[in-house]
Amino acid sequence: MNLRNEIKMLLLGAGESGKSTILKQMKLIHEGGYSRDERESFRESMRVILEAMESLEIPLEDQRAEYHVQTIFVQPAQIEGDVLPPEVGQAIKTLWQDAGVQAAFQRSREYQLNDSAKYYFDTIDTIASPTYIPSDQDVLRSRVKTTGITETTFIIGDLTYRMFDVGGQRSERKKWIHCFENVTTILFLVAISEYDQLLFEDETVNRMQEALTLFDSICNSRWFTKTSI
Repeated sequence: MNLRNEIKMLLLGAGESGKSTILKQMKLIHEGGYSRDERESFRESMRVILEAMESLEIPLEDQRAEYHVQTIFVQPAQIEGDVLPPEVGQAIKTLWQDAGVQAAFQRSREYQLNDSAKYYFDTIDTIASPTYIPSDQDVLRSRVKTTGITETTFIIGDLTYRMFDVGGQRSERKKWIHCFENVTTILFLVAISEYDQLLFEDETVNRMQEALTLFDSICNSRWFTKTSI
């Protein structure tokens, strides 16, 4: 391949900044979206989001809902199978309507709750359906920690774009160097919703400050002196 016709794009940023969402969006636009099998593979990731309910250790307004709390807690750490058990779907739906749970949600910046949790809780009836297959919007909103390096390739006109997504958590950043050679441009992503949130790896660090520190280190890296950022 002629390197002059190849654009190598590297998505960088701290964890949960939106890098994987950009990559998934490119796949939806340029590769015809997701096949049925690929859509079904995202079911498990959505279960992970729903399990954030376990973080809501708060008093319930309706104590009768305690039964549903136990339904959630007795589930295995990772829900297995292709279908969300109906009792789990009903438990999530009931708890999500509880004022105590809503109050805890409003304070979600104080703990690690996925930004898309509300979206999935609001659509729990659909997700709990035995015939459920995630929509494109469901896929884009899903959150699974990126480990390693993920690449997607697409062509626009005479140019071939190779876009790389790498894990943003601190433990993953040592792998970034494997992508640094011949990078044309870097897209550095920051989630503006994280201005008052704490870092997953270190809850003494503000996420926005972590992003600024990381951006500064990338801008001053010897690897990217000739790279557009």
